[in-house]
Amino acid sequence: MNVGLNSKMAFTAAIAQFSPEKAELGKNLDRIAEIIVQAQQEGAELVLFPETITSAYFLEGGVLEAAITTTELVAGLERRLKSKLDKTIDVCLGFYQKKDGNLYNSAAYLELGETFIAKAVYQKFFLPTYGVFDEERFVTRGKDLAVFDTRLGKMAILICEDVWHSVMPALCAVSGAHVLLVPAASPARGFKGSTIDNHDRYTRLLRGISEEHGVYCLNAQLCGFEGGKGFIGGSMSVDPYGKVTASAPLADDALILTQIDLEMVTVARAQSPLIADLQSVWEEVRCLISRSGF
Repeated sequence: MNVGLNSKMAFTAAIAQFSPEKAELGKNLDRIAEIIVQAQQEGAELVLFPETITSAYFLEGGVLEAAITTTELVAGLERRLKSKLDKTIDVCLGFYQKKDGNLYNSAAYLELGETFIAKAVYQKFFLPTYGVFDEERFVTRGKDLAVFDTRLGKMAILICEDVWHSVMPALCAVSGAHVLLVPAASPARGFKGSTIDNHDRYTRLLRGISEEHGVYCLNAQLCGFEGGKGFIGGSMSVDPYGKVTASAPLADDALILTQIDLEMVTVARAQSPLIADLQSVWEEVRCLISRSGF
């Protein structure tokens, strides 16, 4: 099993959910830094934050003022954390990104240690334009997958709507990802007693992705209210058998820990070799797509 150069077979991941202050980059970075320190003190080597956690989500035309470059993001965290970290910790978080004259809904994977570096930045591919969403008016669609090696193993990033389209997790898995990181900002829809329809949907989606492809799925959700719209919270981790191994409460701030054992990926894929089957016929799948006229 190739899990990446010098990667660890097992580590502790933390998933954080909180309600950021709208367009308040400095205050939100302060909070993010505090949580990173707390997570490291509790034994985490990776911390996942939600989509657009540096600014809040529903900014519309305010995206331009709230967007930052990856360099600015890294520098902001380095100023706050350089003297506070005992050892290296990896962080994945969502932000509105400025790059090459465009604005993106992005997520960065950072390695914070002796140096603070960005290992990967992913720009969201599926930009929702239905219901309360109008992303494509304000940000540009990404064009590339983010599947990359880290010191903890081979990761991939998808943002919110991306995991609602089954082709995206499949592409990440075929490309070698063992851990799928999913920052999200999902306003609550469909209340049924103590459950929320779109949270139930996320649970089904992530369990299905993990079970089919033999990957870990870690999902961090925004919580709190923006303009009368409440975000669901309920962040979770799912193992390669499709079992939810940790979950956060709905709506409230939380930091949850979960154990990642990459050997379980090997075992799950050996017992149900669906991803190997897909990889073995990938060229034929490409031919099917071509013959279908797409």
